[in-house]
Amino acid sequence: MYAIVEIAGQQFKVVKDQKVFVNRLQTEEGKQVAFDNVLLVADGDNVTVGAPAIDGAQVGAKVLKHLKGDKVIVFKKKRRKGYRVKNGHRQALTEIVIESIAASGAKKAAPAKATKKAAPKAEAPKAEASQDLSKLTVAELKEMAKAKGIEGISSMKKADLIAALS
Repeated sequence: MYAIVEIAGQQFKVVKDQKVFVNRLQTEEGKQVAFDNVLLVADGDNVTVGAPAIDGAQVGAKVLKHLKGDKVIVFKKKRRKGYRVKNGHRQALTEIVIESIAASGAKKAAPAKATKKAAPKAEAPKAEASQDLSKLTVAELKEMAKAKGIEGISSMKKADLIAALS
């Protein structure tokens, strides 16, 4: 069984117990990581292709260590001009080992975090509106004016909007 999964912006063909070097992940060494963006899962003759990703599929991995890749030398030169520049680069990498490939039944954790962050932002302008209108942005004031049915708000400035809402 193998899967094609997107990890840190790159696609990898992975098999269980395979070690993979990926771009640096923001996870501590020894921790478990789950990747939800599985593009293809193949189990013998049974191949499942996502559009673009397979719902419920998940690849589980464990972070082994963080390291730097081999040095790449970047040398630039312009002939007869005396211009020579030499730079080196070592890519930050993370070594992971693939522990499991689940074709279906996995739950995605990312949408739950997004809804928690979005909810406080929607409630904040309403709470501030009763206190002080000068702290709101022009866009928020225009939304409040539109909700109250005030006309001609497109040409109003911030002071005019505050006066109309008061």
